[in-house]
Amino acid sequence: LGLAVSIDRMANLFLRLEGTDPTLQPVLAGSHMDSQPSGGRFDGIWGVIAALEAVQAVRDAGVTTRRAVEVVAWTNEEGSRFAPGCMGSMAFGAAQPPDAWNASTDTDGLSFGAELAAHLDAERDLPRRPLGVVEGTAPFAYVEAHIEQGPRLEAEGVDIGVVTGIQGARWFTVEVLGRSDHAGTAPLSLRKDAMQDTVRAITALNALMADPADVTRFTVGRVEVSPNSSNSVAERVRFSIDLRHPDAAVLRAKGDAVAAAVAGAMTTCAATVVERFNADPSVFAPGIIATIEAAAARLGLRSVRMPSGAFHDARFLAPVCPAGMIFVPSRGGISHHPSEYTSPAQLAAGTRVLASVVAELANR
Repeated sequence: LGLAVSIDRMANLFLRLEGTDPTLQPVLAGSHMDSQPSGGRFDGIWGVIAALEAVQAVRDAGVTTRRAVEVVAWTNEEGSRFAPGCMGSMAFGAAQPPDAWNASTDTDGLSFGAELAAHLDAERDLPRRPLGVVEGTAPFAYVEAHIEQGPRLEAEGVDIGVVTGIQGARWFTVEVLGRSDHAGTAPLSLRKDAMQDTVRAITALNALMADPADVTRFTVGRVEVSPNSSNSVAERVRFSIDLRHPDAAVLRAKGDAVAAAVAGAMTTCAATVVERFNADPSVFAPGIIATIEAAAARLGLRSVRMPSGAFHDARFLAPVCPAGMIFVPSRGGISHHPSEYTSPAQLAAGTRVLASVVAELANR
């Protein structure tokens, strides 16, 4: 492809089109390549391909830029195998040290640190580069193209979403400990049933998170039961909490109340609550927002400003450099599912906007 390839110690992958002045900070564009267990074909990976197509279009058109343009594929944005997500961009932006998640394990007990080391060894033929701001390589700007993963653009007949920021998120793991008994012989009055107290805890959390405006996002998406037998009383239950809100004060208040709500729901069991992740809402750079809007208008595309309900790597680039995102419609608002779909025409429109934005930023 004629692009210089490199990788950093978090396995973030970069493809670089050099500019006329190599002393200037580069413009970054990209997203992630990992997915969810039942993820679709567009979430993340389209942003990487769109960035690659944008760079190729700039080069094929004979356009020269002062700044280099780099396509980036971030490590572990989804967090579906190793929690939390966005490890690569968090380490790049110095939100967390790069070894912060070495002990994180997947369902097979494999650690992120060991798997990362094996991955880097398999790619030892690739040139290594410094790790972002941790090692002195902050970009000039970052732009991420992504499917909306929601219904608004399609419902309103809009081509391009100009993302203004990303709502904050807090993730928790709750473990409820009881005692296993025989389902046929143990009286209910004597049981320490971890599943029943888990149901009570989730009911209490639903009450805590109730929001008539339907802005709060609260999800229990993963439940592990032990011994996981139909004729045994549950001894241990672990479940996840994903809490999101665009208002930092609301996010803080509701998140801080989680442990008390869980504790108050216990009748016979004990519960522990561990916060795994906490990120305040982020706001994207006004200059990048305006550049995306102007590019869409030049191309005759209808755009609308909107926040992102989903989490993205751009969240961790925003404190480091001017950042922004371009959304394209998602059919039915469906994502993290095999039926996830965006039409070729919609993808092409978003890529044209990205190419225009990247070319303009790289000449500043």
